[in-house]
Amino acid sequence: IRDSWASRGLGDVYKRQVYVDSPLAISATEVFEDNMDLFDDETKEYMQKGNNPLEFPGLQFTRTVEESKALNESNESCIIISASGMCDVGRIKHHLKHNIWNPNNTILFVGYQAPGTLGYSIVNGAKKIKLFGEEVAVNARIEYIEGYSGHADQEGLLNFIYSFLRKPKHIFLLHGEPEGQEVLKNKIIETTNLPVSIPSFGETYELTDTDVRLVGRHRRPEKEDNKFTKLAIIDLSLIHISEPTRRSWI
Repeated sequence: IRDSWASRGLGDVYKRQVYVDSPLAISATEVFEDNMDLFDDETKEYMQKGNNPLEFPGLQFTRTVEESKALNESNESCIIISASGMCDVGRIKHHLKHNIWNPNNTILFVGYQAPGTLGYSIVNGAKKIKLFGEEVAVNARIEYIEGYSGHADQEGLLNFIYSFLRKPKHIFLLHGEPEGQEVLKNKIIETTNLPVSIPSFGETYELTDTDVRLVGRHRRPEKEDNKFTKLAIIDLSLIHISEPTRRSWI
């Protein structure tokens, strides 16, 4: 990584301090650090050459709120890695407030930004955004990498279903864009012949050992309908039923 960056004139970027400003990301990184013996041979060989993405000069973890705030009071040129929550929650909102107005900064989004979220507005060209009740100009350079995601794709979700020795009686698709949900639903039915439901907001299903039945629904206020139906990436819920129960999606 270092050599390739230097050959493209990016060696200066590598010298910058890198701050991981997310308590959950810090904890997850520590889990990986404590279990590096479980990495595959290719990764171990790569790291033995000195390319360790978990430990490199300039990497720092900001664990406290005070350390996080200090980043926005500094004039140091640096890289801040902060979990986005699609920019709707967390420390990222403070970093945006202090940095997105500045044309000298770059905001790099990694992964999916769902419609209806602040992150979606930014990557789709919003010139002004609201943060903590204040209107802020978007003058920073905005970049977007779509290839990274912690969610399984269609093939991964189907393989998950195929791997069950005891197949589920019913599958609910709880998250995702409506078009994507329909495609996945049809694919599951086509390849497994299992029943699939896509619950809408406010629907209640009665689950028994032999049946899944829609028993009622109520509507969310109209102004919020669209935002709800478009949030989040496709996920999968597989339910084995042992006793009658009811499940509502609100």
